[in-house]
Amino acid sequence: MNDLETRKRRSLMVLLLPATVWLLFFFLLPLLIVLLYSVLGRGTYGGVDWEFTLENYRKIVNPLYLQVFWRSLLLAILTTGMCLLLGYPLAFFIVTRRSPWRNLLLLLVVIPFWTNFLVRTYAWMVILRQEGVINSVLASLGIIDEPIKLLFTPLAVVVGLVYGYLPFMVLPLYANLEKLDFSLVEAAQDLGASDWRTLWRVILPLTRPGITAGSILVFIPALGAFITPDILGGAKTLMIGNLIQNQFLQARHWPLGSALSTVLIALVLIPVWLYFRSSRPQT
Repeated sequence: MNDLETRKRRSLMVLLLPATVWLLFFFLLPLLIVLLYSVLGRGTYGGVDWEFTLENYRKIVNPLYLQVFWRSLLLAILTTGMCLLLGYPLAFFIVTRRSPWRNLLLLLVVIPFWTNFLVRTYAWMVILRQEGVINSVLASLGIIDEPIKLLFTPLAVVVGLVYGYLPFMVLPLYANLEKLDFSLVEAAQDLGASDWRTLWRVILPLTRPGITAGSILVFIPALGAFITPDILGGAKTLMIGNLIQNQFLQARHWPLGSALSTVLIALVLIPVWLYFRSSRPQT
C-alpha cells in the first residue's frame, strides 16, 4: 500500500512538473524581478542603478500619482458594477432558455473573443467620435444640434471597459445560475414572496459565488487596463496601467514603473483575498 501511494505521489509530481516550471519561470521569476527593480535607483540613461532605495515608493505618495490610482479604482469599481447590472439579467435570461437557444446565446456572448481586442476598441472610436454613429443618429432625429463630446471622456472609457469585460461577468454567473435549484424559487413564490423578494432573499444569496467570481474577473483587468483608456480616454483619463506603461517605455524609469506595478499587484490581491476568505467554509 505504501509503495502504491509512493508511485501515485511520483506520478502526480511528474504531472505537475511542467506547470510548476512554467509558473516558476514565467510568473514567479518576473514578479521577483519587478519587486527587485522597485527598490533600486534609476540609471543615468534609463535602466536601473544597483543601489537600494525606497525613493520610488515615496514618489507614489505624490498627489498626482494618488489621483491616478483613485481614478483607476473608481473606474474599475464602476465598470464592475455596470457589468453586474447588465450581466446578471443576461445570464439569467440565457439560463431560462431551452437548449438550442441557450447554446446560441452563449455563442453570441463568446463571439467577441474571436476578434482582436484592439480592433474592437478602435471600433468604438468610430461609434463615439463627433462624426460617429451615435451623434449622427441623434442629429438625424433632431435631438441634438451640435455633436456631443463622447470620445476622450471617462464615459467613453467606462463604455469600452464594460463592453470588453462583460463576458467575464456573464460566463461565471451563467455557470452558477445553471446549478440553481429553481424549485426553491417556486417554493418561495408559493409561500407568498414577491418576485423582488424572491430575487433578494433566495436567488441572489444562492448565486453569490458567481457574483463574486465575475466581479473579481472584471475588476482585476479593469483596474490595470491601459489600451482602452489610452484609445478612448486620451490624456485626460490616465489610469494606472497607462502610467506604468509610460514609466517603462517613455520615461524609462524602470524602478518607478516597478514600484507602481508592485502597488497595483497589492491592490489586485485584496479582492482575491476577500474572495477566498468569504468562500471559506463556516465552522
